[in-house]
Amino acid sequence: MAEESLQPIRGMSDLAAPEICLWHALEQTARDIMSAYAFQEVRTPLVEQTAVFTRSLGDTTDIVQKEMYRVLDRGGRELTLRPEGTAGVMRHVSGLGQDGADARLYYLGPMFRAERPAAGRRRQFHQLGAEAIGPATAMADAEMIALQAHVLEAWGIKDFVVHLNTRGAPDDFSRVTEALRAALAGQRHTLCADCQRRYNENPLRILDCKVEQCAEQVAALPPITEWMGAPANAYVDEVLAWLERLNIPAVKNPRLVRGLDYYQHTVWEVTHSGLGAQDALSGGGRYALNMAGRPVEGVGFAIGLERVIAVLKAQGLVPESMMPRPDVFVVSHGDRAAEENLVLMQSLRLRGIAALMDVRGRSVKAQMRAANRSRSRFVIIRGDTELAAGTFQFKDMDAGSQAELDMPALMNRLLPGPAHAVANQAGDE
Repeated sequence: MAEESLQPIRGMSDLAAPEICLWHALEQTARDIMSAYAFQEVRTPLVEQTAVFTRSLGDTTDIVQKEMYRVLDRGGRELTLRPEGTAGVMRHVSGLGQDGADARLYYLGPMFRAERPAAGRRRQFHQLGAEAIGPATAMADAEMIALQAHVLEAWGIKDFVVHLNTRGAPDDFSRVTEALRAALAGQRHTLCADCQRRYNENPLRILDCKVEQCAEQVAALPPITEWMGAPANAYVDEVLAWLERLNIPAVKNPRLVRGLDYYQHTVWEVTHSGLGAQDALSGGGRYALNMAGRPVEGVGFAIGLERVIAVLKAQGLVPESMMPRPDVFVVSHGDRAAEENLVLMQSLRLRGIAALMDVRGRSVKAQMRAANRSRSRFVIIRGDTELAAGTFQFKDMDAGSQAELDMPALMNRLLPGPAHAVANQAGDE
């Protein structure tokens, strides 16, 4: 019998060195910017009751109908691996009462969708998202788009395009839906099977279809804003005006609808040519939903980190070597030196110096090979001779130089400022 494969599930993958170092850099930059905008992190569960998503995303969306990982727990409850971040955050906010009225929250972590893996599509993917809770205002929507643009620019993403539209005010929805059905009625038979179902369930989803024959029908339709009232159009124009004041270019795209039922008023999508045909880098919008009888409204966005990395690679901005370099590799000549070097190494680490040493008793030659592989900036060599003299052989690997140093001189090379009597604490005196 063939041996069972224990490789990751298709569409999911391990994240490890050296690329994980790039992830760390992106995440830290995002956290710093979120803090500058007074957003606080929230970490919601990876698994939620299925109703958290069906009631917020809408029963007719592709995510709910086709893409959610659903499981039954031992008590027979239906649970779902989170396919997106907003619903869980809104469930959290709805439980905060008045304390959540003006919450500014962000999340960073994995999402799961049971779809066919392809370029730009993963079954496990990662998102940075932000949610600003509060009533609909154009200024709040523009601020959120500005935050998203700030993060992308700080990551080094260039030449992205912000596409903006409106889903309309709540009292526009039924009028837009009926007008869309009427406009498509004569060509309904030419739509793909999914869109023929969407025609009855939620015709707005037809506007988001990527199948060629459906896209052709959509291109011939008037913009949905023509079926909306004046307030909805004025609202999106005000958002565009605020973005202009903030020097953030945006393109009004009357075909953009976004695929989730909770959106109203402003919706947007950020695209980048470095992603090819599937060019969506991130997106967001204003929403209103009901969580267990409690209305929650706000505005937010999500950015796909795998897509960000794909763009960075396309722009040639990912360095060849992302692995951090240890500061010091400590080489021991003899058992007594190894004992003293272990104490020295720990003392360095407690002072913020990244240090390594061999703990397997290998030869000096083998230790030096390990030091070279580690790419350490410096190597400290100590044996019986150095122990007796209270000195260290100090090698600067970048400069190719070597010097014999005593403890104060060594610490002055490694630590900023005075050595602060490290020698006594290191156990070398």
